[in-house]
Amino acid sequence: MSCCVVIPVYNHGAAIGAVVAAVRAHALPCLLVDDGSHADCAAVLDALAAADPAGVSLLRLAQNQGKGGAMLAGLRAAHAAGYSHALQIDADGQHNCADIPLFLQCSDHFPAAIVCGCPLFDDSVPRSRFYGRYLTHACVWLQTLSFAIRDSMCGFRLYPLAATVALLDSVRIGRRMDFDTDIIVRLFWRDVPVINLLTRVTYPSDGVSHFRMWRDNLLMIRLHIRLLAGMLPRAPRLIWRSIRRQALRPAGR
Repeated sequence: MSCCVVIPVYNHGAAIGAVVAAVRAHALPCLLVDDGSHADCAAVLDALAAADPAGVSLLRLAQNQGKGGAMLAGLRAAHAAGYSHALQIDADGQHNCADIPLFLQCSDHFPAAIVCGCPLFDDSVPRSRFYGRYLTHACVWLQTLSFAIRDSMCGFRLYPLAATVALLDSVRIGRRMDFDTDIIVRLFWRDVPVINLLTRVTYPSDGVSHFRMWRDNLLMIRLHIRLLAGMLPRAPRLIWRSIRRQALRPAGR
């Protein structure tokens, strides 16, 4: 397995240096995707890439594409560079980089799977965001007819790139905050196994959030309608998959 870390960055100049340092402590190459950041953040990213040219590369998007758009560009670039896997981490410092070895170990044992972070939140998480996630959880369980995806919104996950890029080549994936849920549901539909890994999450270290309540909630509503419509013709196969897995499960588990 060859893995790099893809970090979409939009105006997180105050936090990204610590995130990159934490990633590089695990000797992983890091691809920063500058999603049209302002000049001060762009300068920070230039400095990080210049200081560690062997370990940090920079992909710059001329205009802001949204988190999903930046991740799509980063995943394609990682695949084109020859990596078999890519680990997604947010730029704001909310993810616990000490858990990176756990993601790599899971992927080493199950290289065809997507290893998805399942957040353990501390008191910094806004209550509205915390409880609001459960509506999306319920929608995803319905769209997959399964409880396999415990949290579809966590941006700390490790992708098998061959299956992921094949999906990107055939389906339009959400470009903004709808990206994380959209891509994991569609990978599940394509029989990519999902491994859920508990990881601590803190909201966010630099106090910068790009979540826009009305715009992004509307995006999520539209996404869930599309995914529900996409589930209906897949329902017989999804049900059959669930029955087979239950039949193969050892007694007592």
